[in-house]
Amino acid sequence: MNIDADTPDAADAGSPIPPLDSVWTRPQRRQKEQLTRERIVNEAIALLDEEGLEALSMRSLGQRLGAGATSLYRHVASKDELIELVVDEIYGEMEVPTITDPSQWRTAMIVTAHSLRQAGLRHMWMSHVLGQIRLNYLGPNVIDVTGRGLAILTTAGFDIQEAARAMSSVSSYVIGITSAEAGWLSALRRRGLSEQDWLRLIGPTMAESVEAVGLADVYLEQLKRDPEDARLENFTYGLDLMLDSLAARLATKLLDTEQLDAPKQKA
Repeated sequence: MNIDADTPDAADAGSPIPPLDSVWTRPQRRQKEQLTRERIVNEAIALLDEEGLEALSMRSLGQRLGAGATSLYRHVASKDELIELVVDEIYGEMEVPTITDPSQWRTAMIVTAHSLRQAGLRHMWMSHVLGQIRLNYLGPNVIDVTGRGLAILTTAGFDIQEAARAMSSVSSYVIGITSAEAGWLSALRRRGLSEQDWLRLIGPTMAESVEAVGLADVYLEQLKRDPEDARLENFTYGLDLMLDSLAARLATKLLDTEQLDAPKQKA
């Protein structure tokens, strides 16, 4: 009987499986030279912070490092792999508390969420590449942050499946709203404007344009505030909504568990 080489049966019969194409699945070269992976990553982050994602290429990075592209490729096989490395490095900046008291879960999640937001605003390019890279979840810092975040939620009382979904949902919210903030701030920076400059220029027009839907007074009130404080308040509001929902689900879960345990205790 002939077996098609593309069928699962062929793979089971010993057909080679192509290797995963990621920096995390390939051994790091060990070379006695000044140019190291750590130095490459740190310089890439500096370039991204200063000039944005569009400016990053292996050639531009090599020029900053005083090295040719060939030297870079000895340590990093592609730009995609470089992005994997720099994102993992940024995750290493995050603060994720360790808790033993279940009642502290919400405070710990707030610290974690704000830390992720702050990292995204320090490195305004980051949120735009998270959906583009392939195996970023294999990075040691990403794994560490994920594990510590899950530990917060399982300590609170969630099972591991719901903890994983909750962690993903909170992270998606933070990354999404931070992406919008970072895009806004990057656009202003390209124009050489501050948030205050922009609001003075366009604020009254914005208020006038939404008068028909009853939001003029809301916009005018916002114009009196520090825009950074307003962005933080919006972020906190959305985060509180998510954590309120998780708290309600947790309370229901714990109540159900108590009710199930009650007959056993009487017996």
